[in-house]
Amino acid sequence: MHSALRVLAILLDPAAEWQRIEKEPDDPAYLLIRYVAPLALIPPVFGFFGACVIGMIVSKGVPQRAPLLDGILGAIFGYLESLMLVLLLALIVSLAAPLFGGRRNFAAAFKLTVYSYTPVWLTGIFLLLPGLRFLVLTGFYGVYVLVAGLPLLMQSSKEKSPSFATLIVVLACALTFIAAALQSALFGTPGL
Repeated sequence: MHSALRVLAILLDPAAEWQRIEKEPDDPAYLLIRYVAPLALIPPVFGFFGACVIGMIVSKGVPQRAPLLDGILGAIFGYLESLMLVLLLALIVSLAAPLFGGRRNFAAAFKLTVYSYTPVWLTGIFLLLPGLRFLVLTGFYGVYVLVAGLPLLMQSSKEKSPSFATLIVVLACALTFIAAALQSALFGTPGL
């Protein structure tokens, strides 16, 4: 399925889309290159333009722009961090699955992680304008997407799926926060 159609389908009807995704061949490398790589570009690109071209409101309503080199390095860091984050989270999901009555399967965990992160990457658009940055919180729609696909892809029990989903969400938030804070501290640019 074309990536743009998959994005739309996972946002509009995640339950039905998870049924299709579950039947697709497992190929994490293909998914990383064809789906993750383009979507993970959204936050660093919009964050770069927001921080270096438009500027960030720091105090008294005066925009302050990040230095160009810091912006470029921050964008590269943010992009690589996004790729590493989904890989690490998928590994954790796969390893933790048996604790929640599920099966250990990295390819399925990677699909779950990647498609659940779709709303998060899309909200990177809001990094462009300082007044809209709070809208990145709409990326929490990914929790709903995750909950809809978790029992199917990881075959976790219905009783333990809420606990499993909570673990994944807490880890994803913690990893994302740490990476964003690191990017901000190192380069002065917003991370997602």
